[in-house]
Amino acid sequence: MAADELSKGEQMPSLRRAVGIWGSFTWGYADVGADIYMALGLVIFAAHGAAPLALLVTGSLYVLIGLVYTELAASYPVAGGGHYYTLRGLGDFWGFVAGWSFLLDFTIDVSIFAYSSAGYFNFFFPSLQKKFTWIIEALIIVFSLVIINIRGVRESSKVNEIFCAVDMFNETLIILIGFILAFKPELFIHQITQEFPGLKQFLKGMTYAVTAFVGLESISQAAEETIRPASVIPRTSISLTFVVLLYAVAFSSLGVGILGWQPLAEHMSDPIAYLAKFLPIIGFIAGPFTAILGCTLVYASANTGVMGYSRVTYSMSKLHLLPRWFSGTHPRYRTPHRTILLFSAVVVIQVIMAGLSENALATLADMYAFGAITAYTLVAISHLRLRLTDPYTPRPYKVPGNIKVRTRERTVDFPLLGILAILGASFYFVLVLWTHHFAKIYGSLWLLLGLIVYFIYRKKNNLPLLKSIERDWIGEQMRVLKEAGEVENLEEYIKALEGRNEGK
Repeated sequence: MAADELSKGEQMPSLRRAVGIWGSFTWGYADVGADIYMALGLVIFAAHGAAPLALLVTGSLYVLIGLVYTELAASYPVAGGGHYYTLRGLGDFWGFVAGWSFLLDFTIDVSIFAYSSAGYFNFFFPSLQKKFTWIIEALIIVFSLVIINIRGVRESSKVNEIFCAVDMFNETLIILIGFILAFKPELFIHQITQEFPGLKQFLKGMTYAVTAFVGLESISQAAEETIRPASVIPRTSISLTFVVLLYAVAFSSLGVGILGWQPLAEHMSDPIAYLAKFLPIIGFIAGPFTAILGCTLVYASANTGVMGYSRVTYSMSKLHLLPRWFSGTHPRYRTPHRTILLFSAVVVIQVIMAGLSENALATLADMYAFGAITAYTLVAISHLRLRLTDPYTPRPYKVPGNIKVRTRERTVDFPLLGILAILGASFYFVLVLWTHHFAKIYGSLWLLLGLIVYFIYRKKNNLPLLKSIERDWIGEQMRVLKEAGEVENLEEYIKALEGRNEGK
């Protein structure tokens, strides 16, 4: 049965390549760029006046992980993202753990951004900011996203592109006017020095800041649907990394330097719109306009979350980490409609459970940190291992800061910044376990559920439980490069393999 399933898996249809440079950038920006709309209130709530520092420190780790993702996505342009890289680097078991962790994150991504989108909508209707009505609004958003994503990537990607173009202009305008006309340096210094929380509280703020940096996984998820990924992905990923880091630090600095941390913490559901309405000259229109943009852009971010978990499960089933049922595509739209419906049901449960808690956004962010850091740590380790075990695959972009190391077969580039990414992600994992008690429980139960599904599926199909299936990675890489239209990289790959076979 295992051999039969493997042969069938190789014939599964691939996703349609339809995403260009702007679509790839906005796909990620809709996730990461929107994160500050939601994360600013959470980080300020936890880190108080030190929120800019918390975002800057976490942003440094985000840059390292972003560089790792850029290299991996450009080198292995397939659907699946982080779990696929982990599977190739560390094997089937750890590939499943990474993929299942990302599924936790993407479902929570949809839940938390559905709540945040409703929060910005309620900027105009404060009376709706109640538990029951907030839950209903979030559920309506989730149901609409299911319909959009079943129809296909062209439709859902277009939503991102329109919202992101307008939002980048608006965010830039708020930052410029805010710093020129309203920023108070003395208040900013007071917040940083006198409103610094306790150490554990600050570290918790750092882990909440992880929610401000999500979308690089979204770009890698879309790699199989990206046109000419070797050239598109490095440009979009690197530019996205630094644009989002700049916006995150700028908005947090602007917030504590104009209002102080307390008012923004009290308006956790719509912090950017609340900040914008206090700007000189344009505040009367900037507040409502930003609320509209926040509502729509965060909606688009929830949209990328649905794309993410649908494509993770699609990829995991193709790689025999989940039952083949998950890889089924819609006969008309060629989208993984089964996984969209199944994991959207998980999102509905999360929305209701979080809505009944004391603070829905904080509860969801608490759970998100566990899955993100677990998966990012595994991806960073896999990046290092792939540098050593697969030096033949062309890398259109390499993480900078390399030294030459001699292995048994050849000399490879050993990534020093990659080591820092591993250490940084591991440190954050320890912080999450220390500061997020609810995440430890929910995250552990989620992993346990996933492992039960994994072991039952693998045993039923006579596949190895802890070892990996033997795969033709060379043939796979050739197929991927050919389908992506990367002719030069394919020729380089073949030449490198010939050199290996000749003992060079």
